[in-house]
Amino acid sequence: MKKFQILFAMLFAIATIQSVNAQSNKSDRLKNVKASDTLVSYICPMHPEETSDKPGKCAKCGMALNLSKKELMKAGVVKYTCTMHPEVTSDKPGQCSKCGMNLNLSKKEQMKVEVMNGYKCPMHADVTSDKPGKCSKCGMALTAIKPKTKD
Repeated sequence: MKKFQILFAMLFAIATIQSVNAQSNKSDRLKNVKASDTLVSYICPMHPEETSDKPGKCAKCGMALNLSKKELMKAGVVKYTCTMHPEVTSDKPGQCSKCGMNLNLSKKEQMKVEVMNGYKCPMHADVTSDKPGKCSKCGMALTAIKPKTKD
């Protein structure tokens, strides 16, 4: 009978140790998943595969890492983009450095204009006002912005 109790105690100890190891392995896996899901906010302009979560230099070419386009959009820095070259962005209206086309409002800025009540120029979506008037760029009359409604 004593052998049976010793055997039972050993099996119980082994099962407890395995349970503890399984739980610690699970928490280690969760830590690894969380660490790999960190947001990348800096990229190399020449090597987009070179990324970092903090500013620094590219390991391949030594250029300074810049904020990613997503981070620039969040910060409100990017207001204009080229329709043909989405990587060309600016905080001011102008022309694309690659093709010469006019830069258009970014998607975020377009959404702001759509939500805003007021007036905008039919030719220059970035020219808006809270009262009627004329466009500062072309002189056309500003038209009322009609808020979009869900059907």
